[in-house]
Amino acid sequence: MGKKLGESIQDIVQNITSDVGSDPTRAIDNLNVHAQPSFKTIVGILHNLFRIVYPGYYVDETYQTFNVRTTVAATVEDVASKLNHQIALALRFDKELQSLSYHEIADRADEITLEFMQQIPTIREYLETDVQALFDGDPAANSTDEIIIAYPGLYAISTYRFAHELYIRNVPIIPRIMTEHAHSETGIDINPGATIGKYFFIDHGTGIVVGETTHIGEHVKLYQGVTLGALSTSGGQALHNVIRHPTIEDYVTVYSNASILGGETVIGEGSVIGGSVFLTRSVPPHTKVYAKSKELHFNNDQSKADKSAAEEVDQPWFYII
Repeated sequence: MGKKLGESIQDIVQNITSDVGSDPTRAIDNLNVHAQPSFKTIVGILHNLFRIVYPGYYVDETYQTFNVRTTVAATVEDVASKLNHQIALALRFDKELQSLSYHEIADRADEITLEFMQQIPTIREYLETDVQALFDGDPAANSTDEIIIAYPGLYAISTYRFAHELYIRNVPIIPRIMTEHAHSETGIDINPGATIGKYFFIDHGTGIVVGETTHIGEHVKLYQGVTLGALSTSGGQALHNVIRHPTIEDYVTVYSNASILGGETVIGEGSVIGGSVFLTRSVPPHTKVYAKSKELHFNNDQSKADKSAAEEVDQPWFYII
């Protein structure tokens, strides 16, 4: 540290610390650091949930290889205890519950934790279909084991399914921490409020965005860069709790970099949306939608190559990478 900075550092510290907490209404200050959910703890809970729903696949030094059921039982108790505490902290951020006593909040946290833990077999049922959809839909997959261990799409989907169960029980903050963690790990952004059916397929996944009020049916395939978003966010908080994201019906495939926007937009069953399509209106069932390729120019004398390319650009592109 240089002399000039060294002589000024105490003044800098004083100015910053005086600013912190100077206005109790400021959104960026929180002086009660132990009264909020812990990002690190929730990520740890998420890791243990993976150990529960995929027993034998997520292993650490505490895992008893020869007694999977015993390990799962101990992990379930650990998750229930820690999640219960984090939910109780999170409920304090619900404006409708702020008048409740400590014991009333604790009772509500117990109810939510119990309901969530009881849903784990159903979550596993959905995840089994997601694994199968990924395996059936990806010719590069060698086994379902590879998908569970390595595929970012399944990681994001699994995290979403945990978070959604908390979201529909009105737990603040925690569902978003879970899905944003998966977002940072995979590049796939699924809001915990979205409704997603069985056999959900995400291939490659990077850049996918699924908005809060999106409704996705069963056997839906999304490729990288797809956005299922709002038509406009200029309304800000005025659009809270308004359906502003599209509905994707069963057996729909959406190829890379397509954008489907708007709460009144419905993509009918069995439709195929081609790459780079921008849609703000509904599509009837069993429809193919594609953007016509732009004209290509080649700076060479290979007339045959030019002719082949010219013929190709007039065709719709539906592809799997």
